[in-house]
Amino acid sequence: MKKQNKQIIKNISLLALCLLLTFCAKPKEKVQEKEDFKLQYTKPAIKWTEALPIGNGSLGAMIYGGVNQEHIQFNEETLWRGEPHNYANEDAGKYLGEIRELLATGKQLEAQKLAQDNFMSDPIKQIHYQPFGDIFIDFKNHENFSNYKRELNLNNAINTVSYTIDDVDYKREVLSSFPDQIIAINLTSSKDKALSFDLWLDAIHEDKSIMTSNDSQTLVVKVKDGVLRGISTLKVKTNGNITHANGKLQITEASNATIYLTAATNYIDFEDVSGQPEKIVPETLSKVQHLNYETVKSNHISDYQSLYNRFQISFGDNGKSANTTDQRIRDFSENPSDPQLVALYVAYARYLTITSSRPGTKAATLQGIWNDKLTPPWFSSYTTNINLEMNYWPVEMYNLSECHEPLFDLIEDLSVTGAKVAKAHYNADGWIVHHNVDIWRGAAPVNASHHGIWLGGAAWLSTHIWEHYLFTQDKDFLEKRYALMRNAALFYSQFLYEDPNTGYLISSPSNSPEIGGLVAGPTMDHQLIRALFRNTIEASQILNTDLDFTSTLKPLIDKIAPNKIGKHGQLQEWLQDKDNPESHHRHVSHLWAVHPGNEINYEDTPDLMKAAKQSLEYRGDNGTGWSLAWKINFWSRFRDGDHAYKLVHKLLSPAERPNGKEGGGSYANLFDAHPPFQIDGNFGGASGILEMILQSQLGKIELLPALPSALAQGSVSGIVARGGFELSFSWEEGTLKEVSILSKSGSPCILKYNDKIMEFQTEAGKTYSFDGALNKK
Repeated sequence: MKKQNKQIIKNISLLALCLLLTFCAKPKEKVQEKEDFKLQYTKPAIKWTEALPIGNGSLGAMIYGGVNQEHIQFNEETLWRGEPHNYANEDAGKYLGEIRELLATGKQLEAQKLAQDNFMSDPIKQIHYQPFGDIFIDFKNHENFSNYKRELNLNNAINTVSYTIDDVDYKREVLSSFPDQIIAINLTSSKDKALSFDLWLDAIHEDKSIMTSNDSQTLVVKVKDGVLRGISTLKVKTNGNITHANGKLQITEASNATIYLTAATNYIDFEDVSGQPEKIVPETLSKVQHLNYETVKSNHISDYQSLYNRFQISFGDNGKSANTTDQRIRDFSENPSDPQLVALYVAYARYLTITSSRPGTKAATLQGIWNDKLTPPWFSSYTTNINLEMNYWPVEMYNLSECHEPLFDLIEDLSVTGAKVAKAHYNADGWIVHHNVDIWRGAAPVNASHHGIWLGGAAWLSTHIWEHYLFTQDKDFLEKRYALMRNAALFYSQFLYEDPNTGYLISSPSNSPEIGGLVAGPTMDHQLIRALFRNTIEASQILNTDLDFTSTLKPLIDKIAPNKIGKHGQLQEWLQDKDNPESHHRHVSHLWAVHPGNEINYEDTPDLMKAAKQSLEYRGDNGTGWSLAWKINFWSRFRDGDHAYKLVHKLLSPAERPNGKEGGGSYANLFDAHPPFQIDGNFGGASGILEMILQSQLGKIELLPALPSALAQGSVSGIVARGGFELSFSWEEGTLKEVSILSKSGSPCILKYNDKIMEFQTEAGKTYSFDGALNKK
């Protein structure tokens, strides 16, 4: 297959998958009425963090909803700076032994300097994700309007703007279609010939060109950054008149108009930029230009709902859902008694997953697929020491398993580039990735040695492969991806070395993200490596393969430096007992074994669980958005629902303070604030809320393990537990009312609620129902 055909094949595959989902998806019974989840406002957006996002996994947009002028800023996932590049430093391995020796003898600053000078990525910085372009629509004489409404309906993934001028009602709908790979904008007026506007494209790139086609119905913007070039084209269909002048289309005397836009680049993969957007874009538009908007809309809704409708959640509604979303966020900061807002936050996270991570697309970045800056914060790339993984924490649990696939594809890429880094930097086989990754799959340590040399990336990413198997019980998937886990484990088996001071096997050099500098033996690394070894061993046994290799991992596990309790009663973050109880750093990485890991838990390691809780109490309840989200998950695992909800209160409070400063919380459009915007907190917060009502990390399904008093009633359907189980259950006054369990794989089931445990065999495809006391119905 020639490389230039890869993108075309991808588009065909995406369409085929979409059709399969559309025709094969079966609706499931719900335990409650479908919630009318939407974000709603009574004025246009002024800032990007007030605009509303749409997306189809690869093509995203932010919609401002202006009246005189509509601004739609859009992105295409493969438009980045740079070019194919191997970031490995070929001479780095020469210095590994010396760096380790310096750390072992307490010479941290010398080790950091040596590493900074000789061990880092080439070049030291990675590359930015880029915005693509902007759509502008100018409306004539639309100053005096009334009845303005702007909303994003999560039930159908359509953004709507409506208002009235004199006696004419105007309405816009905007969607990003996965089946048709386009953004569609539909404009209507209630009165014939009342719709007139100017339309044009632009981009903030210096290297750009904008053209109007000869048919007077099409606009094209071309941008270039590094070796990547992008083309975006829009086409207008209307019952009015169309002319063009000065790079703009002018539509007059219409009652309806539909705009279709698509975009593509020459990126094929991290080694290949031979794509042909000049062919892809017109071919994509040609497939929809003869379709009316209602057909495109229907195809979009059918596809989207085949994913979205699998899951429903409700915590009740006290009437505040009628208020605008920005007002609800402000009110929640004063009084967190808006249970429907908490459910909306989970539904919004599912929406953001579907719109930013579909099979065949790239994994969601720090900002999903949305970015409006040439130099976005943190490059809008992939940060693997927490943020990338957090993007995918809830994906299996809230029943969007296939949306996990882009992450697995990213791991496949990193196993290639990471193998070069493993050999060059550590003289080891297998693969490794450090704390940051871009579209060229740079796996070497970047930025600065005191935080860039972190060794947990391959281990942590590999846990997602294992978790996907635990939730789905899909052995074919496990067999397909097993080599990724295995080769990550191979790297660590060669990388670990015996600490001359303690005799333990340790990870060195590394750091505990992003605190304490370059060290030997951070606790988080050891937790991750043990988890990887155990998962790889179990996977090889399930597949009955590679047993000779995995048998070599077993004796290593007990030799790795263990979790330790320090002098303050805390779980030690480092090999040495040097934790500062006054530190309120946003990272609490040494609690990884509590969540998302499970090595530390109340059943097997109660003393370590107590120490981990002490560590979290020392760190405190403040933090950036993603940090608050992780702490919600921690407190849920500690089974303290009210404390977890206290942090939900913080996460759902305004990020923009009255004093003009920003902090962790939520923007007006419910985007999470680091600050500025990072999408990981949206996903991590949803994960933490779901952990309050269901946990399954210890081989059993525990219902309502950390239910906060503020969510004393509720229901959920379509939530998934490890072992291949899909559950629906409800509760009232904090007490379980009923539960039904669909067994997808026929695995044995252990169900726990309070002190009662029900254990039973299941058959694949059969549903089991119980009352609130776990008596069979």
